[in-house]
Amino acid sequence: MNIVKASLPDRTIVRIAAHLPDLIVYGDFTPERPSMEYFDGILMFVDISGFTAMTEKFSTAMYMDRGAEQLVDILNRHISVIVEKVLIFGGDILKFAGDALLALWKVERKLLKNFITVVVKCSLEIHGVFENQESEEGLDIRVKIGLSAGHIKKLVFGDEKSYFLVIGQAVEDVRFAQSMAQMNDTILSPNCWQLCDRSVIEIERIPDQRAVKVNFLKLPPDYNFDEFFMRCVAYLDYYPSGDHKNILRLASTLESDPNLEISLQKYIMRSILKQIDDKQLRGYLSELRPVTIVFVNLQFKGQETADDLGQAIQDSSVYIDSVLKNFKGQINKVFMFDKGCSFLCVFGFPGEKAPDEITHALESAVVIFDYCSQIFKIKVVSIGVASGIVFCGIVGHSVRHEYTVIGQKVNIAARMMMYYPGIVTCDSVTYSNCSLPSYFFKELPKQHMKGVAEPGPVYQCLGLNEKVLFGMSSLSCSRQEDYPLLGRNKEIRLFLHNMKEFLLSQSSKVLMFEGVSGYGKSQLASELGYLAQAEKHRVIAIGLTKVSIHQYFHTIQLLMASVLGLDTCKHYKERQHNLEETVKNYLDEKLYCILNDIFHVQFPLTREACTTSAAKKEDEIEALFMNILKETSKEEKLIFIIDEAQYIDITSWEFLEKLIQKLNVFLIMSLSPFANTPCQSAIAIMKNRNTTYIIIGEISSKDIQSKVCLDLNVASISKELEMYLVEGSCGIPFYCEELLKNLDHHKVLTVHQYQPEEKSNVSWHALFKNYTKPQMNLNLFSSSSNEDRIEVCDIASGVRLKNMSPPSTLKEISLVQLDSMSLSQQMLVRCAAIIGQTFTTALLFEILPCWNMKMMVEALATLVQSSIFYCFQSQKELRLATKRRGATVEVHHRSLALKASSRIEGREEDQTFVLENEVTQCHILRFCKPIMQKTAYELWLKDQKAALHVKCARFLEESAHKCEHCGSGDFIPYHHYAVDIRLNTLDLDTVKKMIHTHGIKRCFLSCYHYLFFLTSPEKIGEKILYFFDITLDKITAADEILTPIESCQCQEVLESVLLPLAYHFTVLEEVDKALYYYLEIVAGYISLNDNYLAYIHLCEGERLLKSMKHDKSWCHTFESAIFYTLKGQVSFNVGQMALAKKMMRKALKLLKRVFPYSCISVLLQTHVEKSKHAFHMSQKGQDICPPGKKKLAQLHQQISCLSSLWQIYSLDDACLYKYFAHLAAMMQVNSALETQNNFQIIIAYLDYSLHSQLAGYQGLWFKYEVMAFEKIFNEPLNRETVEIIAYVAEKLSYIKYIMGYLDLSIQLGFRAHGMWQLIKDPNRHYFVLQRLTVALFLKNRYQKMVEVMDWMWSFATIEEHAISQGLFYDICLDILLYGGFIYRTFEECLEFINDREDNKILKFHSGLLLALYSDVAIWFARHEKWENFQVFFNKAKKLVQRRTPSVLYCSGFSKFMECQVLCFQKQIQDQTENVQDIGVELLKTLENLVAQSSTGPIFHPRIYHLMAYVCILMGDEENCNLFLRTALQICAIQGNVLEKIWLTISKVNNGIWEREVGFVDSDPKGNFRCLLKI
Repeated sequence: MNIVKASLPDRTIVRIAAHLPDLIVYGDFTPERPSMEYFDGILMFVDISGFTAMTEKFSTAMYMDRGAEQLVDILNRHISVIVEKVLIFGGDILKFAGDALLALWKVERKLLKNFITVVVKCSLEIHGVFENQESEEGLDIRVKIGLSAGHIKKLVFGDEKSYFLVIGQAVEDVRFAQSMAQMNDTILSPNCWQLCDRSVIEIERIPDQRAVKVNFLKLPPDYNFDEFFMRCVAYLDYYPSGDHKNILRLASTLESDPNLEISLQKYIMRSILKQIDDKQLRGYLSELRPVTIVFVNLQFKGQETADDLGQAIQDSSVYIDSVLKNFKGQINKVFMFDKGCSFLCVFGFPGEKAPDEITHALESAVVIFDYCSQIFKIKVVSIGVASGIVFCGIVGHSVRHEYTVIGQKVNIAARMMMYYPGIVTCDSVTYSNCSLPSYFFKELPKQHMKGVAEPGPVYQCLGLNEKVLFGMSSLSCSRQEDYPLLGRNKEIRLFLHNMKEFLLSQSSKVLMFEGVSGYGKSQLASELGYLAQAEKHRVIAIGLTKVSIHQYFHTIQLLMASVLGLDTCKHYKERQHNLEETVKNYLDEKLYCILNDIFHVQFPLTREACTTSAAKKEDEIEALFMNILKETSKEEKLIFIIDEAQYIDITSWEFLEKLIQKLNVFLIMSLSPFANTPCQSAIAIMKNRNTTYIIIGEISSKDIQSKVCLDLNVASISKELEMYLVEGSCGIPFYCEELLKNLDHHKVLTVHQYQPEEKSNVSWHALFKNYTKPQMNLNLFSSSSNEDRIEVCDIASGVRLKNMSPPSTLKEISLVQLDSMSLSQQMLVRCAAIIGQTFTTALLFEILPCWNMKMMVEALATLVQSSIFYCFQSQKELRLATKRRGATVEVHHRSLALKASSRIEGREEDQTFVLENEVTQCHILRFCKPIMQKTAYELWLKDQKAALHVKCARFLEESAHKCEHCGSGDFIPYHHYAVDIRLNTLDLDTVKKMIHTHGIKRCFLSCYHYLFFLTSPEKIGEKILYFFDITLDKITAADEILTPIESCQCQEVLESVLLPLAYHFTVLEEVDKALYYYLEIVAGYISLNDNYLAYIHLCEGERLLKSMKHDKSWCHTFESAIFYTLKGQVSFNVGQMALAKKMMRKALKLLKRVFPYSCISVLLQTHVEKSKHAFHMSQKGQDICPPGKKKLAQLHQQISCLSSLWQIYSLDDACLYKYFAHLAAMMQVNSALETQNNFQIIIAYLDYSLHSQLAGYQGLWFKYEVMAFEKIFNEPLNRETVEIIAYVAEKLSYIKYIMGYLDLSIQLGFRAHGMWQLIKDPNRHYFVLQRLTVALFLKNRYQKMVEVMDWMWSFATIEEHAISQGLFYDICLDILLYGGFIYRTFEECLEFINDREDNKILKFHSGLLLALYSDVAIWFARHEKWENFQVFFNKAKKLVQRRTPSVLYCSGFSKFMECQVLCFQKQIQDQTENVQDIGVELLKTLENLVAQSSTGPIFHPRIYHLMAYVCILMGDEENCNLFLRTALQICAIQGNVLEKIWLTISKVNNGIWEREVGFVDSDPKGNFRCLLKI
């Protein structure tokens, strides 16, 4: 009986037959419905435990990498074994019922005895397979089997779709037998035991039962079971034999037969037929999917014949099918057990998802219940409805399988159906998520339901025709003071404006707010109701539901009930009495009864009312309501608020149209977009000149942050959580709430007490543990005293938010959109999902199977129009778009209607053509909602995903390098030479050679030699400036050759190429390749000053690196060295110097360039490095073989580490550390010389020059500056040389500025500005402009400074560059504080700081933020707003310890010291204790600041000025004058005019420091108003 698996033909009829039993495939296809067939046979019912629990485990999995594919693999691996056994033993699989199956052996009655033995043998072998087997998911899979035998009937029924059942006593017996079985039991029904060969079956009696348990077969030793089996199967008509003996099932050999195919198709669900026809989407139907289950059970009276039973089932199935079809529901299974027939109906199968699915399911359930309850012979109808994620997929074997649903929600629906008979029930999820009002449901008493541990509350759906309960539809207009409405300021302003106009005018106003579900329309309506309340204002607010639109006059009925006060009446008699008192003046008493149906009262019927026509009654009611409202509006202003106004019925729309024409009312509506064209009255209201129609937009990122903090009841949230929620929610409040619930469900969120940075030990993993606070007003800032008690929300350790599976509620929304698309559009969306949230059309076209460009463009245009994708022409446009949310806009329906009437024919075709052109021009697209991308991604099978990821990686690797502007190399120099991991073998040097470069020989090659003969530094300076001028002229003359056409595109490369590559290789589990690209990404983001994203991706790299810890190769060592180097650079940039030093040392050790720890070692190593340096200098001009590419990669990393190390050591106050700094600088020079790369050598020379000047090595700096120039004089003028020259100009400008040579710094700065402007490198340009502006400011060259400020502002706004904007506003504040005039108002500067302080780039630029916070604190101190001062002073204080060796930090720290001086002044005024000690400590700090080598001389005048002020505050006039004189001398040397003015004022005042100084005569026109108060 061993069957060899043969390959199966791929014919449509074979694929269809695999879904059906032989009983149907080889049956009689009579058109008669219902039809009945009688036969004898044996039934086997196999129940498999463990699958439901497994389904739940997968459906609640946190990450996207655990899905339906693994589940279906496990399910089918076990079920296939059972199917194979049944087929081998000659059985026919009738049905798969979730995790159970029913099999049949159709034989003549005389053969039942022998075949029962065969079936028992089959069942025992099935048990044997599972006896000691455990799945890889740790779930114990066991089976229970029941057997029965006897007479069986096959019932075929249906209409357009056909279904079948087996019915009869044998069917009841097999279910009963299985229910008695325990794990690994086989139970024979009483009739089966009577008919079997008792001599060969050993059984065990079951107490008080006629059924028996099978223990084993007791065959004689010489009994040949195989021969016995072959004799038996010879009687089976369709058992494979002869040429087909090696296949499991004869139906898998069917030849094409159109007639048979058509007959069989009627038994197959629509979803399956679509999948069979469309091979492109094979496997698409197996998924974990949110659906709604409707289980319908029909219990019969018990006296009916088989024909009566068949007719009742026929009538029920036809009606159920027709109802489900309207809402894309389908019958999945039909069962016949317990003298009842059950229909498993499902809404939301793949390709069949519809909006408002749950409501449709409940509506269908109620309609089906009402209809089936009337069918003759049906005694009880019970329906259970449950919603949630279940497994939907193909279960079984390749030759016999079915599409089924498995999951806890299926079980819950089935149990509710059985435990709550005679009603329609639903679970809590269905109740909560449907759009029916709560008063349509009643909570039922809890019952213990078998197999369901915690079903939750169960509700009865009372039906859709219940009378309205007054008061149930009112909308609350109260406000939660601790939970304000966020992000709707514009809408509220529009409301207040319209409200004002309404109160002043005598006409009605209509304000309509449209927004899709989840935008917070109901909260907005409630808030407006609260704001509308005032004396003599009558605010009536109601909320409608989906059923409202189908009920006559329903909306007006609710409004008038509130106007008349009937909504608060507890009994109809009270309601009737109040109504009678109100209408007696407006309506004839004989017509009172026409109000009975509207207000559910019981006025006596009269002859007059009965004889009045329906139209006349409507007129009477309308007139009555108008009169009542007219009288009411005389006393009070009527304000009607209607939530979910799209559900207003037609009659109510007509009344409202007349109402706003006749009376003075204010009508406020919130509504979702109309599903169908609204009625004429609704359109007329929208077009009315007094209507304001608003489409509400998404809320801002700041408001999302605030909402999350309020929802979690925390003071702030982590940056990572903020980014996840802001991006995932797309500014939609409902999305944000669902994402938060999902995180909470998976226990991802952790709430803990906030630990201030200065009180915590900073480690790498805590480096960016910054928290985003909710938006708040200035007076709501929390004080530092409360900081220790505040709670913050963070992410649990090890959680990868970006890989988390979306919540089922949001996934369902995306599935509705997906299923509404054509199959080709679905394929495009799914392919795009593989690439990622953002993708290029070129890559998409590469992976689309067998598409042409025209097909793709047409499909993309449709999807862009449907708001599935956004399209952009560049990454810059994309970045700007992602920062903005869809704003609230006003729509003028009246104007649109006029335009529509004048449209010419073919306009739609023109619009389509325009859209397709736009898509063609845009090469970058992005999913509008990340949830759609994740949902579509999860639909792929694992092997399909892997193949597409490889395709993507191969395509992208061709572009995996810097942009052409930056030389097309690696972000980490020579990285790919040291670590050869590319899929493609194209050498980057080859790429560079392909780029056309031009060189122009200089006409003054011997200038350098002339420099050495010049003895005057001034003349050398003139020559250098002349050199830069000549270079600028040549660059300008040869513009197209020497300067790039476009600016740096490296950020685009990072986002479009490297990030996707790292992602694809991570998914493919190609760890080494993924690590390579993550390190490249980090280096790229560091170059762009985005330290936060560098940190995030470095953490991803660290996870990968740890998985490779057993790799001892050089490549792994080098990658580890790069990793530590990058770690050090990030730590260095954010001011964590101890961590940076540690990382740099680790990297150098791996790079075989160990940096010494002790002072003695430093001195010895210095001697070695000096010898090495002398050797390198002696070989200058000689032809030396350049180092190899791998060696160059190593040297570049050494240079990077050493450059940071000397700057770190220069920050330390200890004297001995200057030797460490000097050694690091010397080692940097030597490593640079070893590379033989002029650019690296020039950088090292200039760094060494700066270090020498700051450290006081006077004889060295000039030499190395000249040597740096030597390297560029004899180079041909090409693009690379131009960039080197620009760098030299910038670096020299920086050095001269920090050393206090302001005039030379300005001259060099203008030339550097000119070069970077031509080179188009924004990442360097803005720092040049900032230093140039500050230098001009110190020189009091205001006119030129303002010109540069204009350049800076233009640059900052065009590039949307956070740091350049921060630098701009820092200078604006300096002008306010020290310049005496206003370039930008303080309020604008403060708004920028409050708005951008949580920016992911600005947040970690400690020097810039320190300067900004200190500036604001100084401003408040001078205005004696000490509470506000304290807020910003505390913020600045936290940043002080994040010390960096940068001009910005020095500038910020000097301002912070000024804050401390002002604070000290306040303490003296307040007579604080120990104030003299505070002053002494402050003076020491200032003195140490001057003494530090990292503090450039440019800051000395300001520091000495502050020291003088502290002295005068302490009464030390002598030292005060000394410090003033020193500061003035330095100002004279530097040409620091600004500081000199303030020093002169202080000197003139002879120690009396005025709190207010009048005007500084620095402007000939006298326009500059002094604001300095020091």
